[in-house]
Amino acid sequence: MQMHEVNFAEATPIDGYGPGFFRIGGEVFEGAVLVTASQARGWSGYEDTAPLLELAEQVDVLFIGTGAETAHIPATLRNRLEEAGLGVEVMHSPAACRTFNVLLSEGRRVAAALLPV
Repeated sequence: MQMHEVNFAEATPIDGYGPGFFRIGGEVFEGAVLVTASQARGWSGYEDTAPLLELAEQVDVLFIGTGAETAHIPATLRNRLEEAGLGVEVMHSPAACRTFNVLLSEGRRVAAALLPV
């Protein structure tokens, strides 16, 4: 098997996660977090739609991590995000972290809104 070093260029990947936290760019974030290629910040959850809608011109796909298990997001949230032009992919947070990092390493325009495990 041939191994390749992953290069994130200027982007900041998700380094890790655990019960109630995420580690991004060496910084620990308690609770839910919103991550883009250039920054990570706290997020208040499904009701906090404004920062997600602001991403419409900046990213093509928004991964929504639903915590330890995959769950449906509120239909009104999905509809608002899709109407704003965002592709929405819902999965449990560990998968969302991995998928975000893979696509980020490819230079794709992605973001992740993650609930803690």
